[in-house]
Amino acid sequence: MAQPTMVKTEKHFQRFTRLERILHILMIISFMSLALTGMTLKFSYTGWAVFMSKVFGGFESAGFIHRAAAVIMFGVFAAHIYDLSVTKRREYGGWKALLFGPNSMIPNRKDLQDFTASMKWFLGRGERPQYGRWTYWEKFDYFAVFWGIFVIGSTGLSLWFPEFFTQFMPGWMLNVATIIHSDEALLATGFIFTVHFFNTHLRPEKFPMDLVVFTGRMPVYELKLDKPAEFESLKAKGKLTDYLVDPYPPVVIRAIRVFAWAALATGFMAVIWIVYAMIFAYR
Repeated sequence: MAQPTMVKTEKHFQRFTRLERILHILMIISFMSLALTGMTLKFSYTGWAVFMSKVFGGFESAGFIHRAAAVIMFGVFAAHIYDLSVTKRREYGGWKALLFGPNSMIPNRKDLQDFTASMKWFLGRGERPQYGRWTYWEKFDYFAVFWGIFVIGSTGLSLWFPEFFTQFMPGWMLNVATIIHSDEALLATGFIFTVHFFNTHLRPEKFPMDLVVFTGRMPVYELKLDKPAEFESLKAKGKLTDYLVDPYPPVVIRAIRVFAWAALATGFMAVIWIVYAMIFAYR
């Protein structure tokens, strides 16, 4: 009797930890909830907002969901800061190495060089830059979250607890907070659902979807193509094999795709609704 043929599975590169993936999924859920409920309240006079309010159980329920999602977002941010401190102790030994080392998320001279080289590459006047672990647009997206937590989060808290905050700030500041919270949230929603979606999923080399942030894993050939500087660095140090793992089975990938496509479709629909409201019904 012939023995069954064993199929050799290509190893994948482990890019993100389990905690990082969980936090990103929670961020997706909370941001989607914040965006949809917030835009429903902001454009409450439009037909699509009335429809969405019914989906959420009414405008009052939409407000409750909005605040619950904000709590999740604050929790995700706090958990990430804690994870950074743990990673600092375990892998870097100090904040200096974490913040200013080769894998730092802090923008540096190489990011400026990569940006300039990217512009030349887009125009056909140069080669594709040798991106490292983090590209300049990934760093921008990363710190945009810090900006959002500070600006949108702080103004949202002042509107949520006006009695507390008006003990040490004038009442007119609540009107300013309302404008800042609303407009910054609109800007963040538009950016995430267009620029971030394009950079992450719709670039030619990633189209139609990049699953690495959900699986935490990517084929080695993709790492070599997408992050050549990181690939060469790990290979030169003999550490590449330390990050090699087996890929997830197809059933898991299919389940992830369902969630990812649902998030993408929701984001694109939200952009259409916002554009419609801004052009035809804005007050």
